[in-house]
Amino acid sequence: MKSAEPSALLYDYLSKIPYFSVLTPDALNGLASDAVSLLFSPDEVIFLEGDPSRGLWIIQDGSVKITKLSLEGNEYILHLLGPGDSFNDIAALDGGPTPANAIAMSPVSVWLLPAETLDRALDRHPAMARAALKMMGERIRALGHQIEDLTLYPVIVRLARFLLAQAENPSLSGPGVTRAAIAAHLATTPETISRALAKLQEAGAIRFDRHKIIITNPELLRSMAVL
Repeated sequence: MKSAEPSALLYDYLSKIPYFSVLTPDALNGLASDAVSLLFSPDEVIFLEGDPSRGLWIIQDGSVKITKLSLEGNEYILHLLGPGDSFNDIAALDGGPTPANAIAMSPVSVWLLPAETLDRALDRHPAMARAALKMMGERIRALGHQIEDLTLYPVIVRLARFLLAQAENPSLSGPGVTRAAIAAHLATTPETISRALAKLQEAGAIRFDRHKIIITNPELLRSMAVL
């Protein structure tokens, strides 16, 4: 891990995070001036579950996975993140330990906004604090939907939903997002993912272009996703 040169994109990244979007340009520039830029290599650990929170992380380039390990040591991917995404929001906001592992999936450049800077901003800007509470509520709702998908729907439905989300979110098809990573995200095996992809292809919902998955019939895929 080593420091990277400051990026002119940081202001834009911060302005798109919901609870920072309510701040004035001067306040955003103040946050950006406190951020630290870091680089990570593929498979390098950014932090582990239970580590003290260093603050809020924002991805400038590359892909990061947020993971949990089962008692048997199996990896489950909670989130696949890419440029512009932030992570460790909850721990950065409540001061608790990091709730999961963060691991680079490719060469990654990130910004770290120190927890102390975030605390000062929350004290100074009540609108930011309210927006952060709203974001936490949305995260809880999203987690509930994720748990529902894993417990109520078969793999082919979960995969169809993932592919539809992938079409809207480039982070889900970024560097390092392999079939093994998709399997870990959907709580199954790479072999099961391969079989489900074959079924979607046979149905005419998708096709393969080398290593890329192309959605050929969005409406059919939505039907198979039970949406």
